[in-house]
Amino acid sequence: MKKLLCAIIALLYAATMQAQEEEKDVTKFLGIPVDGYKPAMIKKLKSKGFTRSTWDKDALEGEFNGTDVNVYIVTNNKKVWRIALINKYTTDSETEIRLRFNRLCEQFENNPKYVGPFGPFKKQRIPDDEDLSYEISVHNKCYEASYYQLPDSVTKEQLFRPTGEGEELREKLRENITIFSELDKKCVWFRISEKCDGEYRIIIYYDNKYNEADGEDL
Repeated sequence: MKKLLCAIIALLYAATMQAQEEEKDVTKFLGIPVDGYKPAMIKKLKSKGFTRSTWDKDALEGEFNGTDVNVYIVTNNKKVWRIALINKYTTDSETEIRLRFNRLCEQFENNPKYVGPFGPFKKQRIPDDEDLSYEISVHNKCYEASYYQLPDSVTKEQLFRPTGEGEELREKLRENITIFSELDKKCVWFRISEKCDGEYRIIIYYDNKYNEADGEDL
């Protein structure tokens, strides 16, 4: 009886902790909070149509944003802090990878759920005349772009053009300062990855930096 009671208490505790995690304002991937434990995350991703990879036991695979991807779940102290999406197929065309990168920038800029690092109008696209292979091989240039998820209850308009007068306006400004200070915890960013044989692909990261390692294990 005592063992059964302990088991019930443990299950209730785990359920409570999971519910608290899901209520936190953290980065979401396909509506799923990037949080909790890996087995639960795998189950949730499978419910979105992803399946176990046929060649990598640590990965899932499926379609995301019109592209075939491999999905990796990254943890810190057993808690999920990153979902990484790696394009399944590479390209040797600089023009194509530039178009893919710039298209992603355009999609994030036009998405009401995201803001750029310095406001909604900051452009991070690659110029059409940029020589990618030269910049990467000679100058070690990294091509990446970052965006931040807004809380569900906040719009870009509210954040950058708060309305009201007097104390009401001041309160909104204080709330916006708090939101800005926490935005970097809900980062979604992507980069061009070049393989040694001149093949390119894009990797997208959905990061919950509340769970990221901060040196606690050193």
